[in-house]
Amino acid sequence: MSSKSFSNKKGEFKAQSSVFRETISSEHPVYKPAKGRYWLYVALTCPWAHRTLITRALKGLTSVIGCSVVHWHMDERGWRFVEAGDEKTDERDWFDVAGGITSTRLNNSTPAAGVCNDAHRLLADGTDEPHYGYKRLSELYFKTKPDYDARFSVPVLWDLKTRTIVNNESSDIIRILNSSAFDEFVEDEPRQVDLLPQSLRPQIEELNSWVYENINVGVYKAGFTESAEVYEREVANLFHYLDKLETLLREKYARLEAEYGESSKDKILARYFVVGDRLTEADVRLYPTIIRFDVIYHQHFKCNLATIRGGYPSIHMWLRNMYWRHNAFQRTTDFNHIKLGYTRSQPRINPLGITPLGPKPDIIPI
Repeated sequence: MSSKSFSNKKGEFKAQSSVFRETISSEHPVYKPAKGRYWLYVALTCPWAHRTLITRALKGLTSVIGCSVVHWHMDERGWRFVEAGDEKTDERDWFDVAGGITSTRLNNSTPAAGVCNDAHRLLADGTDEPHYGYKRLSELYFKTKPDYDARFSVPVLWDLKTRTIVNNESSDIIRILNSSAFDEFVEDEPRQVDLLPQSLRPQIEELNSWVYENINVGVYKAGFTESAEVYEREVANLFHYLDKLETLLREKYARLEAEYGESSKDKILARYFVVGDRLTEADVRLYPTIIRFDVIYHQHFKCNLATIRGGYPSIHMWLRNMYWRHNAFQRTTDFNHIKLGYTRSQPRINPLGITPLGPKPDIIPI
């Protein structure tokens, strides 16, 4: 899909509304919790899919809900799978990876110029579709709704029993995964993780509201616009809210530093989150945008008033804290897929399909 698909007549980016919005619970008449019944289809490129992968890993659901990863390159027909051919995969490949596939554990310094858009490396460029042999994500949509006529988006939470899409809205999916619905199938420690504690819910909802509209979607409003006037307005708005986020995190770090002392960095970082003193949904929803900012949004979407690493020290510290101290964030972040997916799949923005080398490193050690 070109960026044209996402713009209205004024050249403004407009997000697509999700169509499938069912839930999973023991009380639901159809979609009841079960181990191995549900499957998650994702793109490692996509920030919306990324948040579901993080949640799946944090909640210990990688052995409960399987996962397939589409190829990083989206062509005019949408997302596609990598066909397995004669290559054999172990069942563990579909469950154990916390979002990932082989390339998340490879050296990310491999030159992008040597990777073709039709690269066909199973468990590196993507996975196959193991249940029906589908070649395209669109086939899941048409299987559920034969007259479906919108974009074929990820993530998709699929029910193998009824062969239908349960939900394709990431904000719903992370709450389904975070709920107690699957607790009986996971070990004790992940079962205790609650990304939406009742005591913090009002603060989480309030922060999510302005982060979503102005930062998560804000980068797309700037990057997909076809109007210079709209672009300048949206970039200014995006950085206004990054400034707001920087202030919030700077004040939080200062409070923790006053409590523990300057030399107690580990104790400070153990409580350094955007809402409260614990990891919550707010961190999960913010992270996919910020981890992509310097490597993609800064240059590809022209959000270049500043980088996170160069202009926002408090956000940068939070980002590195998430990546280096929390395995679910690091293992679901694939810089190869992110860089190649954006720069090769949006020819209206990057017609030559050249993938920039920098910045290096992709993320700075903490």
